[in-house]
Amino acid sequence: MILINLLPHREAARKRRREAFFAALVVSALAGVLVAGGVYVWFAAQIADQQGRNTVLSGEITRLEGQIKDIATLQSEIAALRARQQAVEDLQADRNMPVYLLNELVKQLPDGVYVTSLKQENQIVSIQGVAQSNERVSELLRNLGNRSPWLSRPELVEITAATVALSPRDLRRVSNFTMKVKLLRASEARQAATRASGASAPVARASAPART
Repeated sequence: MILINLLPHREAARKRRREAFFAALVVSALAGVLVAGGVYVWFAAQIADQQGRNTVLSGEITRLEGQIKDIATLQSEIAALRARQQAVEDLQADRNMPVYLLNELVKQLPDGVYVTSLKQENQIVSIQGVAQSNERVSELLRNLGNRSPWLSRPELVEITAATVALSPRDLRRVSNFTMKVKLLRASEARQAATRASGASAPVARASAPART
């Protein structure tokens, strides 16, 4: 016996495929939404974590900036205190500067040179005097520039020839001079002595004979 299917099986199969396609689309859409939601949540957590780190870093930076300001203030205060201490020490040392000046002039004056006037303005001393010759004046300049630890940078301002009458028949030619020299403070004299000793030490070592 021959059986004939009169139902629209093609339409039914097409309907089943369409329903399966739409079901797959729905499942894919749900899966996409879940994946996108998971990625969003993960990124949101990462952003929140980074924002928390940024907040901590900002707080630490603000705290360090405050400490840096405190350190800078302390350094400026220390520098001011050192400057005041140096000023006090210089004032105390300046009281002895006239003594150092007179003592050095007595030591460094060559024979035949006489000082007639001294004038001090701050650390600059103006010296006026009489010398038997220009060579005596040059010797005084060398002594003040090289041999005195308290005097430096001597400068000849003026030198003029003159005549001195020792007696009505004895006339001597002399040189009137004016010079300036810097009187060092105690701290400056110590620094100059330190530089001089440091510069002379290598020369002394180099000139020492080798032992055999």
